[in-house]
Amino acid sequence: MAAVESAGSGTARSGPVRSGTARSAVQGIGWSRFVLGMVLAVVLPPAVEVGVTLAGYRNFAIIMLLHLAVAVAVAAIGGFWPAVVAAVLGTTLLNYFSADPVGSLSIADPSTLFTLLVFLAVACSVALAVGLATRRAQEAARSGAEATALSELSLRILSSDGSLETFLEKVRSRLGVEAVTLVAVSSPGGPREPRKAAPGRGPGTGIAEWTVLASAGTSPPVTHAAADHAAAVDSRYTLLINGGPPAGHQFSGQHQRMLAAFGAFLVAILERRQLVASMQDNQRLSEGNKMRTSILRAVSHDLRTPLAGIKLAVSSLRQEDVRFSPEDERELLATIEDSADRLDHLVGNLLDMSRITADSVNPLLRGLGWADVLPDALRGLPSTRIRVEMPPNLPRIEADAGMLERVVANLVENALKYAPEADVVLTARAGEGIALGTRPASEFRVVDGGSGVAPAAVQEMFRPFQRLNDSQRTDGGRNVGIGLGLAVANGFTEAMGGTLGAEPTPGGGLTMVVTLPLWEGPLP
Repeated sequence: MAAVESAGSGTARSGPVRSGTARSAVQGIGWSRFVLGMVLAVVLPPAVEVGVTLAGYRNFAIIMLLHLAVAVAVAAIGGFWPAVVAAVLGTTLLNYFSADPVGSLSIADPSTLFTLLVFLAVACSVALAVGLATRRAQEAARSGAEATALSELSLRILSSDGSLETFLEKVRSRLGVEAVTLVAVSSPGGPREPRKAAPGRGPGTGIAEWTVLASAGTSPPVTHAAADHAAAVDSRYTLLINGGPPAGHQFSGQHQRMLAAFGAFLVAILERRQLVASMQDNQRLSEGNKMRTSILRAVSHDLRTPLAGIKLAVSSLRQEDVRFSPEDERELLATIEDSADRLDHLVGNLLDMSRITADSVNPLLRGLGWADVLPDALRGLPSTRIRVEMPPNLPRIEADAGMLERVVANLVENALKYAPEADVVLTARAGEGIALGTRPASEFRVVDGGSGVAPAAVQEMFRPFQRLNDSQRTDGGRNVGIGLGLAVANGFTEAMGGTLGAEPTPGGGLTMVVTLPLWEGPLP
């Protein structure tokens, strides 16, 4: 934090004009204690003389010790200069009332003069020592309070969400100001003159353009002209502050040190956000490159396989010199239809995965029953291997019909491919213990009795273009897909606000579990 300036006036505030001696006198003590010390320095020495006079006690040594005690007490309260005043006044009163000749400032005995001078020196020395000790103690206490405040602030920041708004709100409450705004100059290293800064001025005009990053408080300032104070964090960022010290006054030294620490925290937060953003960009670029590579591989091999089947079947049927039996023709036509269906399914999964990756999936959520999507989802799949065992009167779920149909179709198709010797059972349930966060939910289960998946590989199978066991890529000579089915199902389920998980089937196999929240809207 370079400096705290008066943004409204455009000039740096110098604070109240005081002499160097007075400023030194109150440094570490404070004006209130300094004034109180001066009052006591003027009042207590006469009070001592009045007290001993009323008591009829005129022992010179004891009275001198009483004045010494007064000087020490005044030093502890008001610092050095009030103690000097008390010592000088006490010496004068001691000379006038207690040293011969009494009632006169003249001194008859040189030894008495020597005693008074020694008393004055001792009183001033003790006052200096006590005043310095008191000042150091006050400074240590303030430093401790600042360290405690900064430590508490650091802990709160670490336990918070790390947002700039949260941090600025803590800064605002700690400084006791009305509002705080963090602005950034658009051209680092450019002009930093607050009076010239204004939104809407572009680079090349000679005037810096400031952008509001975050704010906290009521009616936060958005320009330097609207702020009571401007505190430069570094060459790029500035805090605009409304409230605090009145016009013509700076923040106290303690608050300026806290502002400097807050500035360091702000820079750290901003740099951490930039680092996280860079890491996310790099991760997205890496995932994008990996996705493009996988798509090229899929297009070059998996998509060409059904095309080759279609091409071969059509070429065979078009041979004029070859006559096929009706059974062969039906088989060739079935090959064309099956290859076209597979091609359509693969292209559909690729397009769906592209939408999921681009975050362009917008579900149309409404109340649905699990059974509502089964007819369309199971169309084209071997019905003899699928058993639907769903209880009646299940509550409706919140889902997009098209996405849910695709989720169920992909899960069932995947189970049929990887458990070729077993039936696939579809069940659903709802009730106590099934929830998504605080919302009640319902589960849809696709149960197969295949070979199952190792627990360590469960997360891997939801990644695009992942086929956990390439030895199972063919099902009786048929390609089992390019590894997008589960990834699409998982992406659509999450888009609908649900979860997709996997768990072992008792007795062997894998059970896929789709969990979606219950519909809370009106029933049709």
